[in-house]
Amino acid sequence: MAKGLGRKVAIDIGINDRDRKKIAEGLSGLLADSYTLYLMTHNFHWNVTGPQFNSLHAMFMAQYSEQWAALDIIAERIRALGFPAPGTYKEFVKLASIKEVEGVPNADDMIHHLLAAQEATARTARKLFPVVDAANDQPTADVLTQRIDVHEKTAWMLRSLIAE
Repeated sequence: MAKGLGRKVAIDIGINDRDRKKIAEGLSGLLADSYTLYLMTHNFHWNVTGPQFNSLHAMFMAQYSEQWAALDIIAERIRALGFPAPGTYKEFVKLASIKEVEGVPNADDMIHHLLAAQEATARTARKLFPVVDAANDQPTADVLTQRIDVHEKTAWMLRSLIAE
């Protein structure tokens, strides 16, 4: 075995092990919500029908494409903190606050499901801020701020589609 392989190297980034673990756990929940939201949005992109098909199909594609890129950012932050990122459906189902949608809802119900999922993902990210702030973890705070901004803006756009 080559020198150094198989040995753990201590992480000394100015965040103690306990805080890094709590942050990684919170980010794992965010990754699970984000992946569940990604999958839901992609599913709805494939299956939307009705008079709004063209606009919703394009909107959902933009949303799932943005979400896909975010998954890597969240997972890599977990890894930078020294923990494995969850990466199986089983783990995501266990960690996510968002529940999968059964069947193929109509276009209006898709909008409602996505709105609820966007808001849930924003709440998951926001819930982690006290731990991140206390640990003085600016890189994770930056990730959370960016994700909350995207989810709140997307929720606003989806909310605007719902007839009053």
